[in-house]
Amino acid sequence: MIDLYYWPTPNGHKITLFLEEAGLDYRIVPVDIGKGDQFKPEFLALSPNNKMPAIVDHAPVDGGAPLSIFESGEILLYLAEKTGRFLSSDPRSKIATLEWLFWQMGGFGPMLGQNHHFSLYAPEKIPYAIKRYQEETKRLYGVLETRLKAHPFVSGEEYGIADMATYPWTRTWKEQGVDLESFPAIEAWRETIESRPATQRALAKAEVVKG
Repeated sequence: MIDLYYWPTPNGHKITLFLEEAGLDYRIVPVDIGKGDQFKPEFLALSPNNKMPAIVDHAPVDGGAPLSIFESGEILLYLAEKTGRFLSSDPRSKIATLEWLFWQMGGFGPMLGQNHHFSLYAPEKIPYAIKRYQEETKRLYGVLETRLKAHPFVSGEEYGIADMATYPWTRTWKEQGVDLESFPAIEAWRETIESRPATQRALAKAEVVKG
């Protein structure tokens, strides 16, 4: 059994996507970031950077005590290695998937997150910041578009953890100031992922948690 400390944000969705695809037993422990649950001592003991998601695996591969893991990219990598799924064992394919996983973690997610903040949530609208992060968002969509013109998935020829990491951040493309029609490969890729039953189950879990 895996305890998933979760709230329905892009980073949270990454993990439910994997868990539903792999059919692993898990229990959602809501971390309501709007109420500050991420700052509670019991959560900080699992995720010292006060960011969700985090997991506790009660049946880790080494057979030892329950294992807690934070950072969504590391959680995806851990689960892929634990199950042997969604990360190729071929060295070259594995490297490509991890390159794009780290691209998402280091650029696509953080830059789109800043776009969300300054465009939607900042108490003061700062035109320079909005323009800066919307332009960077569009640049990164261009990088993703080029990848998906060459391969059916971000991970390569098969759906993998780089796709699970990237897809949730594209769900709010309208709020990000992106014209998705300008990125047909991304649009087709999104439709493919959204048609997967596991994706639909994962997003349904999000609606239950939000209430």
